Amino acid sequence: MERSSSKAVRFWSIVGGVVVLDIITKIWAVRSLVPERIPREVLGDWVRLTLVRNPGAAFGLYLGPYSRWIFIVLTAVALVILGRLYKSTHPGQVLRLTAIGLVCGGAIGNLLDRIHSTRGVVDFLDIGIRDARWPTFNVADIAVSTGALLLAWVLWSEDSAASEVEAERAAEPTSPLPSARPTRDTGT
Repeated sequence: MERSSSKAVRFWSIVGGVVVLDIITKIWAVRSLVPERIPREVLGDWVRLTLVRNPGAAFGLYLGPYSRWIFIVLTAVALVILGRLYKSTHPGQVLRLTAIGLVCGGAIGNLLDRIHSTRGVVDFLDIGIRDARWPTFNVADIAVSTGALLLAWVLWSEDSAASEVEAERAAEPTSPLPSARPTRDTGT
């Protein structure tokens, strides 16, 4: 029971931490970085803060006027799948738990934005050199990307470990099965 509660505490701490940090930074961006689309240099041209509203998904993926609702539904489906993955995660699988928590926290952060505003998700982190820029993003995007990469690595590692165990079992010499009944020597 104690390990199960530590699993929940770890998971919900990560989810809650990401959501709170995402909300705080987006509120700050909306209040401080107006007007929109005006870059403010932080580290020269490399790192800038630029408030934009993204009605689509990652990398500006836009699916027309229904994008908001499509992405709300897709996020809900993803959260259900991640919930199942969380349930199948053992308390000792810390990296897997961390990865799922990061993805869930980021997904919830952007979901709250989509529900709150028809204008789209608040993005403000602007990285690049001159005109070669990464699409503007936010804390939730960082959590989703980091968590997704970590989760892919963890699941791949688990799959590789399981494959190695299967290969070792297959390579072991098989011994004949003992007979079900002992044989008696009748002396004939």
